[in-house]
Amino acid sequence: MERSSKVDELLQNINNIHELGRQHAFDLGNPFYAKYPGDGEHYTKELPTGEKFLVDIEIIMDDNDMPVQIKDTIIKML
Repeated sequence: MERSSKVDELLQNINNIHELGRQHAFDLGNPFYAKYPGDGEHYTKELPTGEKFLVDIEIIMDDNDMPVQIKDTIIKML
């Protein structure tokens, strides 16, 4: 069985996976959270409008240890 050429293309440039996650978050109308070099212990929050913030996050879990909500506290606008 052969893999599709699109899969091969994605696997050749594995550094683009976060871009797919960002696009999917924006398609759903959600912010995108990522940890970049220089963020320290904080995260970068990017909104679909292009605004970026340095934030602390708290992940709220349900009884089955599944994430149900992300609460963020803005440290500063980037």
